[in-house]
Amino acid sequence: MSVLDIRDLHVSVETDQGTKQILRGVDLTINEGEIHAIMGPNGSGKSTLAYTIAGHPKYHVESGSILLDGQEVLEMSVDERARAGLFLAMQYPVEIPGVTVSNFLRTAKTAIDGEAPAIRGWIKDVRDSMSNLRMDPVFAERNVNEGFSGGEKKRNEILQLELLKPKFAVLDETDSGLDVDALKIVSEGVNRAKANTGLGILLITHYTRILRYIQPDFVHVFVAGRVAEQGGRELADRLEDEGYDRYLAGAPLS
Repeated sequence: MSVLDIRDLHVSVETDQGTKQILRGVDLTINEGEIHAIMGPNGSGKSTLAYTIAGHPKYHVESGSILLDGQEVLEMSVDERARAGLFLAMQYPVEIPGVTVSNFLRTAKTAIDGEAPAIRGWIKDVRDSMSNLRMDPVFAERNVNEGFSGGEKKRNEILQLELLKPKFAVLDETDSGLDVDALKIVSEGVNRAKANTGLGILLITHYTRILRYIQPDFVHVFVAGRVAEQGGRELADRLEDEGYDRYLAGAPLS
């Protein structure tokens, strides 16, 4: 069984005012097939954790480790992390002018698997996934995210998730900017990917609405770069009612 194990992770970034500590000792273990929701106020370190796992150069790991099946992720390049089975669905997916969705997907799949997928079966898989996500087939020949709406970009992220079949997916506020219908479709895509592959999911969100569709096994409250509390689905319901004030009273200011 695959395991993503984050141990005593400390992360900082450089700002105009100097070095800023963001993560202050995060411990988190995600097993294959588990869904972990990360919730917390703005600036608590949720997205920093996501991008640190993915290998964004902006974030400096001062100490700690991220282990994927016992291998140190922090020693891997970004592409090596992807090939090892890590996937990041970004909060703000970027545009890639000049690269079509179909070419991007097949190139990524080839890089991950080490060989190109058989064309006939691959085309069917792409069409089926796009249909399930209510994506117009013409999007396959459009440049990646270029001119896409916010909802279309998020569907394209989940299209990648379904087709690339990672071991672990980090979903960074995938629900932001989605209307009710799009949220349901995207959530169904995440659940379908999990059912088909048994992947582990780290779901970062501010709100409980997505948790109505993607049921978490564990909920972790992030405050000031640390896990302030952990629990089950009932913790998310309590946060919806009470907010984060009781955590913020004793949190560091910087």
